[in-house]
Amino acid sequence: MADTPPPKVTRSEREWRELLTDQEYAVGFGEGTERAFTPGNYQDEKGKGIYHCKGCGTALWSSEHKFDSGTGWPSYWRPIEAGLIGTKTDFKIGYPRTECHCATCGMHMGHVFDDGPPPTGMRWCINGIVLDFRPAD
Repeated sequence: MADTPPPKVTRSEREWRELLTDQEYAVGFGEGTERAFTPGNYQDEKGKGIYHCKGCGTALWSSEHKFDSGTGWPSYWRPIEAGLIGTKTDFKIGYPRTECHCATCGMHMGHVFDDGPPPTGMRWCINGIVLDFRPAD
């Protein structure tokens, strides 16, 4: 992977809505959450490959870092590279959580928690609807 971050991607709300489905937009830019265990959300994907941001195509997560958290969402113990994921604190459910988003386009990915496996101890709990899985060759 490259050491320099990809160039920022900016689009108008209209452009995002033309690119994404209503549900993808609601999760990605309305900071929503898809239902746990949604069919097709990559929770059960076992293939080798890379998970890209659906909004801009940036490679964010590797199958090598994916684990079964039992939560109903795809979970990773780290992103592919530092700096590709941005974070901020959100209080939407009454207490602070760390929200994560694609640093390239700003699309909401999910949340990160400190109850994951070694070696990082982190659980990046990601909405599958904002991902595009590309199998390894």
